[in-house]
Amino acid sequence: MDKGRQETFFIRTYGWRYIMSKELAEIIEENKIVYHLAEDGCYYPDLGIPEGTHYSIGKYGLMRWEYLLTNCRSEYIRLLLDGKLNEYLHEVDEECHARVELLVEQMKAGAGITEELKAANQMKWLGLVNNVRITAEEIVQREIVYV
Repeated sequence: MDKGRQETFFIRTYGWRYIMSKELAEIIEENKIVYHLAEDGCYYPDLGIPEGTHYSIGKYGLMRWEYLLTNCRSEYIRLLLDGKLNEYLHEVDEECHARVELLVEQMKAGAGITEELKAANQMKWLGLVNNVRITAEEIVQREIVYV
């Protein structure tokens, strides 16, 4: 038997041994994703958060994260693989907080909630401000978070 046929016979008969004896690269890169060889012989992607993108994520960022995870899976995976998920959630959170504050101020002016009312009747003022804040939060959730 010539050498080519012997090697083919060896691969067919003892294929797993031949593959296991091959030297595997420690790190490979495919499609702009770096993979590291684990102890079990499998390659796992390196999906850590890029440097400088570790932001704190608040209430609205977490709501958006949950919405993306359950309803927009492809968008979630795209942001995660691009390394922009944390930054995106932080921006959504900041945008929502700014929008809530703007809406509260506008709605307070429209409803006639003033400092004079606060001085005259604190409980009524507090109830009106809480109502305005809850309404503003619901608007922001419908317009920004759950879209």
